[in-house]
Amino acid sequence: MKKKSWLLLSFVVSLSACTSHQKKILLYANSNIQVDESQKNITVTDGNTQVEKELNFTSSGPVILNISGPQGHYTLEAKEDGFWLANLKKDTVVGSLQHTGYTAHTRITQEELNHRLDSLNQLVKGTNISAQAKNYFIVPTKIDKISDNTNTKIFGPFTSIPNDFDAGSVSEIYKFYNLSEVNTIIQKLTEMSKYKYEKGDEKQ
Repeated sequence: MKKKSWLLLSFVVSLSACTSHQKKILLYANSNIQVDESQKNITVTDGNTQVEKELNFTSSGPVILNISGPQGHYTLEAKEDGFWLANLKKDTVVGSLQHTGYTAHTRITQEELNHRLDSLNQLVKGTNISAQAKNYFIVPTKIDKISDNTNTKIFGPFTSIPNDFDAGSVSEIYKFYNLSEVNTIIQKLTEMSKYKYEKGDEKQ
């Protein structure tokens, strides 16, 4: 009886070890993404839309993607478990961790506006970028690890985070933009920053 129990325990441990690895790779492209059965050979064509596709792998070793597209043939490697973002677009994408749970207000202070502008300007220049800071600057044909958690949600370019999104359903939330999209936001915020609040107005 003890031998059978030991064998059963060994089987469970072995099965657990085989299924404990997980790599999730989110692909960004400008057109339809064609993936073969192995999910490792990928073809994209030129386009102007935002297309996304998520791939899941449970192997313990590195995952190497073979990409064919307008920018030629190249490989991308996800070396370890976690959530990865591969940029197959012709535009750089930038993004960062989003903090949820605060109370939103319809008007921001001049100080908050200047802080947002400063953060966005640093982001588009690729300065102060680090995994520790949870912000990312991913140029075309590159891949980057976003999180150790595969239960992560990323909202891509031209997509807003819904007000009713359940933040408790995921481990982390990130928002990514096209570099050109951020430049447009910076222009709008710069125009806003020229407006001078009158005393007490910023609290409305």
